[in-house]
Amino acid sequence: MELRHLRYFVAVAEELHFGRAATRLAIMQPSLSQQIQQLEEELGFPLFLRTKRSVELTDAGSVFLDAARQVLIQVQEAKQAAQRAHRGEAGRLVIGYISSSTYDVLPLMLHLFRERFPQVEVALRELTTHEQLRALEEGAIQIGLIRLPINAPWVSVQVVRREPIVCVLPEQHLLAAYERIPGALLAQEPFVLQSRQQGSGYHVYLMKLCLGYGFTPNVVQEVTQMHAIVGMVAAGIGVSLVPLSTQNIRSQGVVYRELEGDAPITEVAVAWRSDTHSRLIQNFLSVAREATPDLH
Repeated sequence: MELRHLRYFVAVAEELHFGRAATRLAIMQPSLSQQIQQLEEELGFPLFLRTKRSVELTDAGSVFLDAARQVLIQVQEAKQAAQRAHRGEAGRLVIGYISSSTYDVLPLMLHLFRERFPQVEVALRELTTHEQLRALEEGAIQIGLIRLPINAPWVSVQVVRREPIVCVLPEQHLLAAYERIPGALLAQEPFVLQSRQQGSGYHVYLMKLCLGYGFTPNVVQEVTQMHAIVGMVAAGIGVSLVPLSTQNIRSQGVVYRELEGDAPITEVAVAWRSDTHSRLIQNFLSVAREATPDLH
């Protein structure tokens, strides 16, 4: 039994006339009669009572009609669902993100993506850059929102935010009097930084930045997330170097100051496995570009 047998049967059952059903199906009437006969032979019972003047459904034909219609509806729905998935308009997209991306770029992209693709289920996982790279490799997430730089040649990236790195320090700190702080003045300060393991390339970048100012930072506390850094600074444990967007964290007791000279820049990027070609991912990347037009 093939789907065409069901379509042919439903057409005849609805028209109760082989000629009209054949015209509706755009096939020859003898061929339609033959197909219905094959279906009846496979089922082992007649579907129609035929006379020279009329065609009627048998009791078994009436029951079979309801079932056939349901099958055809389900097939059509399955086809449409598969087409939506092929176009990246349905399915499930798991996105990892660093906490600092929630201050600006992530909400912008999610709002636009959900507006464009309402039938895609989006699942979010707050992870550090290091954790996201492992999750991408293991297939636990499909998209990552990470902080560069990274050392992962198997990952493709699309930059979605560039921002200066600034100094965050307790509001009563002597250096708070500076509008722009000379980097060398931070040499004797205790630092609160994201851990090397969790911050990966970004941690190394900050180390090199401090070396450029002539010192190795005295790291007294390592944490995982940016909001923890701000909290530690507010508690007077030390100072830190953070992306400018971190100032969106509402925390009393801290101030943010630019660094003197050419501002060091940090980048946030969308990351995905280079060997994947999912339309879901491509649609998210298109939305990401549209949400951050100044970078593309």
